[in-house]
Amino acid sequence: MKRRAFLQGALVGGAATVVASACGGGGGEAGPAVHATKRVQWRMASSFPRSLDTIYGAAEVLAERVEAMSDGNFKIRVYPAGELVPGLQVMDAVQQGTVQCGQTASYYYTGKNPALVFDTCVPFGMSARQQTAWLLEGGGLDLVHELFADFGIITFPAGNTGAQMGGWWKRAINGLADLQGLKIRIPGLGGEVMAALGASVQVLAGGEIFPALERGAIDATDWVGPYDDEKLGFHKVANWYYYPGWWEPGPSLSFYVGKQAWDALPASYQAIFKAAAQDASVVMQTRYDALNPLALERILAAGVKVLPFSDELMKGARDASTQILEDQAAKDPAYRKVYEAWGAFRKQQFSWFSTAELAYARFAFPG
Repeated sequence: MKRRAFLQGALVGGAATVVASACGGGGGEAGPAVHATKRVQWRMASSFPRSLDTIYGAAEVLAERVEAMSDGNFKIRVYPAGELVPGLQVMDAVQQGTVQCGQTASYYYTGKNPALVFDTCVPFGMSARQQTAWLLEGGGLDLVHELFADFGIITFPAGNTGAQMGGWWKRAINGLADLQGLKIRIPGLGGEVMAALGASVQVLAGGEIFPALERGAIDATDWVGPYDDEKLGFHKVANWYYYPGWWEPGPSLSFYVGKQAWDALPASYQAIFKAAAQDASVVMQTRYDALNPLALERILAAGVKVLPFSDELMKGARDASTQILEDQAAKDPAYRKVYEAWGAFRKQQFSWFSTAELAYARFAFPG
């Protein structure tokens, strides 16, 4: 079935449910006075600056689709990081009802529950396709929803960046010894791994990174990939660009919706929101895939040193990551439940992708 037909079918079905309810469902007593033309105005807080038309742009796509599919009756106004709330406080804003919805990355909030990291990504974890498959077809989203129920939030996958780069560094990183005392901006479990390897870790919102790197408050930073990194200007203040971003091989962003706000929506609007979120997810990934290659060419032309991490660093990081995951799972049954389900799916995915996908990439990509 074509995607467009599927989305249209979902919307028609949702709208039919509301109409049937309003008309009494075909012969029974009249249902509640619910109308598909109900006017709804939501506010969405994003963790990202407006300048990033890839990540922040996905929230704008969601809002545009929702308004169009509801004939202008369901509107979502999107606010960039810092305009309503700081970029790293989006979850709090949704939980407290300051806004009805948000766009963010769940690994920003592992202080609330360490298992939230699985909603985004885990070092040496799954690729974008594999992560999406786990969330949507492998039971991952059900487990994530159990975690967020404690906060009165429902989550929807909001897109993926694909495998990220290993960030910008002000000096060469040849091995594990070079990480000692290094000040780096990196969130989530990747930050825990870097700390275990001797780095000094900070978590900064996107709009705060450049000035921190420029004035020397940090020595290195991760972000996403060539297109975003070029827009943020990192190549102007750091000349070493490493890969791969082993801590974010396929990070999934999320749309958060407050449970009360969600339950107050007509069924047709819920269907519209779900369809719009799916559309926004596809737009984010395809924009990155189209824009990153050209941006990398420009970065290389500017004289930036683009280099792979050493095998020593990669192996040390993988060992540290595994240890952190195992330690957390050993002391937290709820974490272990998600970790084991994620790990089983990852094993299956890696087995399959190491067959046809890897064989093709090894032959075709270097050419």
